[in-house]
Amino acid sequence: MNPLPQLPDLPLFRTIADAAQELGYPAYVIGGYVRDLALQRPSKDVDVVCVGDGIQLAQAVGRRLPNRPRVTVFKNFGTAMLPTPDIELEFVGARKESYRAESRKPEVEAGTLEEDLARRDFTINALGLSLNAEDFGTLVDRFNGIQDLQDRIIRTPLDPDITFSDDPLRMMRAIRFATQLNFDIDPDTFDAISRNKERIRIVSQERITTELNKIIMAPKPSYGFKLLFTSGLLPLIFPKMALLQGVEKRGQHAHKDNFYHTLQVLDNVVEAGADLWLRWAAILHDIAKPATKRFDPKVGWTFHGHEDKGARWTPNIFADLKLPLGEEMRMVQKLVRLHLRPIALVKETVTDSAVRRLLFEAGEEIDLLMKLCRADITSKDHQRVARYLRNFDVVEQKLKEVEEKDHLRNFKPVITGEVIMQTFGLAPSKAVGELKDAVLEAILDGQVRNEYPEAYPFLLALGQRKGLEVKTEVPAPQPGA
Repeated sequence: MNPLPQLPDLPLFRTIADAAQELGYPAYVIGGYVRDLALQRPSKDVDVVCVGDGIQLAQAVGRRLPNRPRVTVFKNFGTAMLPTPDIELEFVGARKESYRAESRKPEVEAGTLEEDLARRDFTINALGLSLNAEDFGTLVDRFNGIQDLQDRIIRTPLDPDITFSDDPLRMMRAIRFATQLNFDIDPDTFDAISRNKERIRIVSQERITTELNKIIMAPKPSYGFKLLFTSGLLPLIFPKMALLQGVEKRGQHAHKDNFYHTLQVLDNVVEAGADLWLRWAAILHDIAKPATKRFDPKVGWTFHGHEDKGARWTPNIFADLKLPLGEEMRMVQKLVRLHLRPIALVKETVTDSAVRRLLFEAGEEIDLLMKLCRADITSKDHQRVARYLRNFDVVEQKLKEVEEKDHLRNFKPVITGEVIMQTFGLAPSKAVGELKDAVLEAILDGQVRNEYPEAYPFLLALGQRKGLEVKTEVPAPQPGA
C-alpha cells in the first residue's frame, strides 16, 4: 500500500484543474479512485467533485479535450459523464443529503466539500486529492481513511446506524468491500448492520443481487457469506441458503453443516478458476438438502433426491434474485442436477454405457461438471479426499476415451422424430417419442452406433416388433442437408 496516494502525472488532471480554476470551482478527485491509488490497484473510473456546478465543469473540460468528446448529462442526478481513451470521468457538484424513512433515495442539495465527504459510505471512500492550483495533488482525509486502509478496516465516516438506516444498501457494500479487500469490519459498524438489517427490505432486489454477485466474484467469497449470515442479512436476502446452516444429531448420527460445506465448495471452485455461473452452481448444488433431509435409523441422515429438487428450484431462485433466466440459469440447473453423477461412477465399475449417458446429459458442460465435483470433496480426512480425486482421474480418463470414440459432447441422434413419422406414417404422438427414446437408449448402451446405416435398421426392427408398417423408407440425410 502507498500511504500517501499521488495523482498520476496525466495531462487530463491538469486540464480539469485549469477548467475548474477558470470557473472558480474548487475541484477534487474523490472516492474509489483515490482509495485504489493508495492500495496500488488499477482503476479507470474517476469521480470529480467540485464546489459548484459539476455539469458545467464537465462541459468546460470536454471543450478543452482533443476531439471534444461528448458529455452525457444526467440532470435529475446533477451528474455528467465524460469518456476519455484511458479514463471514465464522472463530474458532480459537492452536495449534502437527507433521507426519508421509506426510501434510500436522498433529497439532495448543494453542500461543502466536508458535507460531501461526510455523506460517503465508508472512510476509505471519503478520500480526496486536490485539483486546485494552490495545493494540487494534496490529500484530503477528514475521517482518517488512510489509517483505516492501513489497518484494513471498513468503517463509516458518521454514526453507522444513521448511515445504514439512510441507505441500507451500504450494509451489503460494507460486506462486499470487506470481502473484496480482505478487510475487517469495524465492530461498531458491524453491530449497526445487525441492528439495521431489516431496513434491507426497502432496497430493490436488483441492487442487492449486484452486490451479492460482487461478493461471489471476490477471491474468497466464503468470507462475505459468513459476514452476511452472522449479521442476519442472509436470511433476509437469500433464505434458502441460510437454511443450510446447522447440524442435527440423533444418537451417534450427525450430518455435516451444509452451509459451511457449500462455502468450502464455493472457495474450491474459485481456486479452480470458476466464472460467476459455476460459482452459482457451487452455491446451489446442495440447496435442497434441508427440504430432503430424512433420518434412517440404519444409515443415519439422508438427502435423497436433493439434486433433482435443487435443479427444479433453480429457475425460481434465479427469478427471485433477478438473475438471468436464459442459458446461464439452464447451465447452473444442469450442473445442480448432475453433480452426484460422476461421484456415483467412482463407486462402481466405470462402464462405457454410464459414461456415454453422462456425456450425453452434460454436453458442453462436462468439464465444468467435473470441476464442480472435484470441488465438492471437502472431507477433513485427507486420505479420503486423495482417494476420491484419484477415482475422478479414472473417470475423466474414461470420459476422454469415450468422447474421442463416440463424439457425444455435441451428441444429436441421427434418428429424429421426423424420420420416425415419415417412415411409419405416424402423426406426432406418444408412440413417436417412445421409438425415439428406444433408439437413443440403444445408442447410449452401445448396441448400435449413432450412424444412420446402423441406427435406421434398428428403428425398422423396433417398429416391426410393435406391429408398425413401413410406409416410406427414408434415406440417410445428405451432409449439410
